[in-house]
Amino acid sequence: MPDSTLRKLLVANRGEIACRVLQTACRLGLPTVAVYSEADRNSLHIKHADEAFCIGPEAARDSYLRKDRILGVALRTGANAIHPGYGFLSENAGFAQLCQDSGIAFVGPPASAIRAMGDKSEAKAMMSAAGVPVVPGYHGKDQAHPRLVDEAGKMGFPILIKATLGGGGKGMKLATCMDDLEDAINSAKREASASFGDDRVLLERFIERPRHIEVQVFADSHGNAIYLSERDCSVQRRHQKVIEEAPAPNVSDEFRRSIGEAAVAAAKAVGYVNAGTVEFIVDTDTGDYFFMEMNTRLQVEHPVTEMVTGLDLVDWQLQVAAGGCLPLSQDQVQVQGHAFEGRLYAENPEKGFLPGAGQVRRWQVPDNATFFTTAGDVRVDSGVQEGDMVGVHYDPMIAKVIARGEDRNSALANLHKALSELQVAGLHTNQAFLKRIAKHPAFIAAELDTSFIKKHEESLTGVQPPAQEVVALAAVAKHHVAVQKVAQETNWRRRDAWSASDSLRLGHELTMPMVLSHPLSEAVLPLRLTFHRGGAITVQGDLPGQATPLAQRVEHIRLEGDRLSAEVAGQRLKADVMSYQHLDDEVLNLWVGGDCHEFRAAVPRKWSRTGSAATAAGNVVTPMPGKVIKVLVRDGEVVEEGDSRYEQDIH
Repeated sequence: MPDSTLRKLLVANRGEIACRVLQTACRLGLPTVAVYSEADRNSLHIKHADEAFCIGPEAARDSYLRKDRILGVALRTGANAIHPGYGFLSENAGFAQLCQDSGIAFVGPPASAIRAMGDKSEAKAMMSAAGVPVVPGYHGKDQAHPRLVDEAGKMGFPILIKATLGGGGKGMKLATCMDDLEDAINSAKREASASFGDDRVLLERFIERPRHIEVQVFADSHGNAIYLSERDCSVQRRHQKVIEEAPAPNVSDEFRRSIGEAAVAAAKAVGYVNAGTVEFIVDTDTGDYFFMEMNTRLQVEHPVTEMVTGLDLVDWQLQVAAGGCLPLSQDQVQVQGHAFEGRLYAENPEKGFLPGAGQVRRWQVPDNATFFTTAGDVRVDSGVQEGDMVGVHYDPMIAKVIARGEDRNSALANLHKALSELQVAGLHTNQAFLKRIAKHPAFIAAELDTSFIKKHEESLTGVQPPAQEVVALAAVAKHHVAVQKVAQETNWRRRDAWSASDSLRLGHELTMPMVLSHPLSEAVLPLRLTFHRGGAITVQGDLPGQATPLAQRVEHIRLEGDRLSAEVAGQRLKADVMSYQHLDDEVLNLWVGGDCHEFRAAVPRKWSRTGSAATAAGNVVTPMPGKVIKVLVRDGEVVEEGDSRYEQDIH
């Protein structure tokens, strides 16, 4: 670009990363432009920008992936720089080239580097030539089936088949023997073609117990390149990261230096400029590391590097995009303390990590949290706000919870505390799952490899029925919320059940039935509430899976706003309460001791404003919107409960 001064920045993304980039641009006094789809018309990132323009319908292919529309907004508004964020067009070489040809600074690497690293086969060949270790395998252009089978036979099993243009675990299959190979190759090719428009694959020796360690690198247009810190991203589900940390635990200083220098060599080999991440597979048995791929953009997990270095990586990106030199040399980079990041996904770990959708009815972050900065020990990077709809058109990650400490143990304690204080309701999330990881003995001991979640799946995703005192508190909360609602609607000031019944007489106690359900454990809880003079309530019932019947007396009950306090079995408990209507159900969320418990009470159909589609005869209801890709039964065929009827793509 002839003029390297950044005058106005367009952020070609949405959600958390758009807010993150806009925050730094605002701090620097740089005017900004946001783009949004019709589904994001009221999204948070729009409020952070000086100008905002709609670029199309909710589907990404018609909005955030439309190079022409984004470039048109930039030219119309006079934005001479575009930050792509991550995902969408961030690693699209064609878009980077279009920006360059239009005289607009692409805040990222040159198109040539994106192309080189986007083709995994070409990238591995370049890394080998640069002396960077690569996993032994076949990365050739000959994709004939007999050639692939022959190469696999030479390598031995197990073998990993990966899409040449892949990423995020798509187009990646494991073959443990020759009998698995044909199906694995066909499946990988089919998925690669659908996801990337290219069915080429490569074969690699599968490392049995790998760690996933990556290095944050930065390079400028003046020939300078450095590494900032390595990150361990081994805790993954379906090849997607869940918790990241920096620096990587249980490695030597020599290892850090060696893998950092290898990452810089990789960047220099492709003429890299700006922020990038070089990912390595580390064999836990030998300690050897191998180049896996380079992400030619700012990573989702960049905050952990910021927290241990004190640097603003988006600020660095903008300085480099404007033609500046790196602010620090390698010797000046200091890493202090430890940091974790937990990715908060709208998903249900207890049901195979099924992606979720719904309205964010409560979003409350810890009191000591900062946003997009390194100022405190707890940071929450998010692009959601209460009332937002989380749909199926975009990535299900709704926030990142980041915590720092003087050492790994203190950082991990801060992460668990922050996750416990975060309150989110309205849709399933992996919040409890993240908390279990943070408390797991193997994670605390840093016994890490990419099979961590699979190895400990039962203890991480197993469903426990709610404790008796929680059920008792939920029943009392349900009753008091109902009484409060009646009081508000009728201006009736008396709040206890005695006042609610004209049939009560001196010497009698009122007993009321109540049925709650606990969706997580799929338990139905038939309860009886007995109301005593003075306000105490006894909650009784036979709870599924518990030998001892529930019989808890709840006393000294006080509900002020959404804050409930009561004494249960001699123990003083406090809870935050939220109640709302969802289809035919009344949903009750109860936050007790840092844990969120969801209960539901069915609303009689005659009181419901809408009928339930799930109960209509002949309907088949899926838990997630998506695309039916295969029907498994024929017209007229008799099926029984539990039979598979179709395959659905929910991504």
